[in-house]
Order: sequence, then C-alpha cells, then structure tokens
Amino acid sequence: MVAALRLSRYAFFPMESAENPAVGIIGGSGLYEIDGIENIEEHEISTPFGSPSDAIIGGEYAGRRVFFLPRHARGHRLLPHELNHRANIYALRSLGVRWIIAVTAVGSLQDEYQPRDILLPDQFFDRTSRRPEHTFFGEGIVAHIAFGDPISTNLRAILYECAKEVHDRSVHDGGTYVNMDGPAFSTRAESNTNRKLGFDVIGMTNLAEAKLAREAEIALATVAMVTDYDCWKVEEEPVTAETVIGHLMANAEAAKRLLAAAIPKVPMTPDWPEHRTLDGALVTDRSLWPSATLEKLKAVLGDRAF
Repeated sequence: MVAALRLSRYAFFPMESAENPAVGIIGGSGLYEIDGIENIEEHEISTPFGSPSDAIIGGEYAGRRVFFLPRHARGHRLLPHELNHRANIYALRSLGVRWIIAVTAVGSLQDEYQPRDILLPDQFFDRTSRRPEHTFFGEGIVAHIAFGDPISTNLRAILYECAKEVHDRSVHDGGTYVNMDGPAFSTRAESNTNRKLGFDVIGMTNLAEAKLAREAEIALATVAMVTDYDCWKVEEEPVTAETVIGHLMANAEAAKRLLAAAIPKVPMTPDWPEHRTLDGALVTDRSLWPSATLEKLKAVLGDRAF
C-alpha cells in the first residue's frame, strides 16, 4: 500500500540528498513490490522539462532510500518515443538519486542469449532519431560528457555478482545494446544487419536514460531481460507484443529478487567516477551562464549551481 502522497514542483533537496543518497530503479510498475520495502510514498514531481512518466514511488529498503519509476507509466500507457527521459532522470536526481538500476526488456541478437536470460550490457549503439532530447544542456551552458564507457563498471559488477546468486537462468556480463526508436519491432533486414555488426541485444529506451544519467552525475547500470529473438531467427516465431509480455511477467519476479540482493550492496557514499562527470565536461565559463538556465539545471549541476 502507498501510504502518502507528496507534491513538489521543481523539487531539489540538496541537504537530504547529501546525507542519504538514494538508489533509483527504472522499470516495470510492479518492481517496488519487494518484501521489506517500508514507508512507501508517492512523489508527484514537476520538472523544468515537463512531467515524468508517472508518480515516483519512494520507500526504504535495508536502510536505503529507494525510488521506483515505472518507465512506461503504470498500465504501460506510453510508447518508447513518448517517454520524457529528461523529466524522468531530472526528477530522480532532484530526489537525491545517485545510482540507477535500469531494468529493461530486450530482444536477443545472438544464439547464446536466450529468453529469460539476463544480460548486463557495457556498451550502446545509437540508432535513435531524437538525440536533441537526450541532453539537459544548451540554452547558454555547453557540456560534453565522456561516454566511452557508458555503464557504471562498479554498479554492473554488483549486479553481476547478485544475479549469479539469485537468477536461475544464464547471466551474461557485458555486451552491446543497440537502441532503436520503435514502436514497431525490427524488419528482418534490420535484425540481420544488427547481428552482423556484432550487437548483442536490441531495445527502444535505455540509451537516453544512460546519457542523461551520466550528465546528472548518476551511476547507471542496466539489467537487460531477454524476452525474444527479435525476428532474425527464422525457426522461432517473430517477436510479438504477446511474446514479450509473457516473458516479462516471469522476468519481473527475477528482477525483484535481483534488486533485493543488490540494493543493500550499493555504497552509501557517491564517490565513483560517474559522480563527478561534469568536472571535465562543462565548457562555458561559469560567469557566462544565463540565470534562467542555471535555475533550470540546479538539480543536474548540484553544488556548482550555488
């Protein structure tokens, strides 16, 4: 049960964030139903970039503040291209989130990744068309983040060790996630091209989350739950929404077991490389930052905004 409703506008809680930095979970709407979650509240957040996908579910688990965001809204009401990634990441950062575990459904592009396996990607390939929406910066403040290693190595290592312990299928450490637009699934020509290029799994949402998390100095790692073989494997039925949903229901239970094991192992202090990304990324001199843009980016800029 959700115990309370809190409303906030352009929220940013620097003192609360510094004292008890939080872990964020992006995924399906039922992921917060982990045994042991306490003090559950809903947070309606308004951001300078609009509204996130849904209310954010906050609570406490194993002594940690955790926030759960249903990526496609409860009831799966948003298509991939309708997601407001900037609002989603901004809202989590404003609540003090410094680590994100992104749970996502993917299609397999290689024989060795079978439905209900878990793959923890370490690379992305961008086939999206909405890249201007995948940055917080502009309007007088320029930043170019380093993104050669787009996934947090430390967080991925925690997830790998935990997944091996709790998941009853194969767990694969590393691989390339190719991000397409959707909402239609791939053509067979596209699927075979992605295979020949050496990509491992395909999805429609996660790259933008990783880019924006890096700009917001949040360490992010992805739990890619394999649901199908896309459409390249002609001896298998081509991917359908019905196929994906069937495997998603089973994967949701696996994801909850993994989250329950991993959250307590996330450190209390945000001192990984991802947590100071902007130190070497901001180009525009501080004296030239427009006041309106500075106000807009307070949650992203952190202590640099003051």
